[in-house]
Amino acid sequence: MPVIDNAIYRDGARVLSPASLEETFEALDEHGGFAWIGLYRPTDAELESVAREFDLHGLAVEDAGKGHQRAKLERYGDTLFVVLRPARYLDDAEEVEFGEVHLFIGDTFAVSVRRAESPDLSRVRRRLETDPDLLRKGPEAVLYAVLDEVVDEYGPVVAGLENDIDEIEDQLFSGDPAVTRRIYDLASEVMEFQRATGPLLDMFVALEGGFEKYDIDVELRRYLRDVNDHVIRVVERGEGFRQLLQNALSVHATLVTQRQNDEMRSLTEASYAQAEQSKKVASWAAIIFAPSLIAGIYGMNFAHMPELEWWLGYPFALALMAGFAGVLYLVFRSRKWL
Repeated sequence: MPVIDNAIYRDGARVLSPASLEETFEALDEHGGFAWIGLYRPTDAELESVAREFDLHGLAVEDAGKGHQRAKLERYGDTLFVVLRPARYLDDAEEVEFGEVHLFIGDTFAVSVRRAESPDLSRVRRRLETDPDLLRKGPEAVLYAVLDEVVDEYGPVVAGLENDIDEIEDQLFSGDPAVTRRIYDLASEVMEFQRATGPLLDMFVALEGGFEKYDIDVELRRYLRDVNDHVIRVVERGEGFRQLLQNALSVHATLVTQRQNDEMRSLTEASYAQAEQSKKVASWAAIIFAPSLIAGIYGMNFAHMPELEWWLGYPFALALMAGFAGVLYLVFRSRKWL
């Protein structure tokens, strides 16, 4: 149902709960006060109906209809258009889900357009309705209450991101290959979180700049400044997370390089050891080959081999084998092959 709730408030109390937007518009003209219309993924026709009644600027209405806007604050005449990017941490998936809320704040109306489950603006409405003094301050009180809810919901997100970063720090030194992907995924979430929270700083500067011009209630100013203090802390934590993840990525790259160097060193040492063994095998093969060559020559049994008839032929052949092998041994030994 696109129209979640709509009501007319006067003197800090809910006086009417019209059944349709048309009734809300008629009752507002008749009874005064201000209307708070809560829409959830409204149709173009519903947005156009609200826009015609409250004379909303076409560009703001177009943004609210399309969605996917950055967090911002813009003023069109007497109407304030605010885009907020609420977020919530999903424990099961260990990821951050971002939503989008559009607010139109005028003298006699507050229109909220929600495009995600979070935040629960019905809870914001109930809380505001239990505080007549705050509700009596008009549509600006609705703006404060929604801002306060969105910023409060950033708290669990900060805690969840911090826990994820702690887990990544443990994974870094465990050699888990999945840590690279997790760092990149978490860095993307932190950057998206910064895009949601960072613009709030300028938003509150702009709001404070209009306190005097638009005669904002003094107590409401204090409430808004308190929310701004929370925003500053959240933004600072987000920036800290980004730095931590950059450091984690640098450390991870260093560890990967170190492991690769260790592997290359091990391979080099293994290759060196294998080369040494090959030298020894080749040396002994050459030493053994020398006597075999001489013995093979004298074993050919040709008829005309003078050494076969020589009475010193046998000792000469043995001495030649031993000498040839000894010379090769000394040569290989001098080159440290043996």
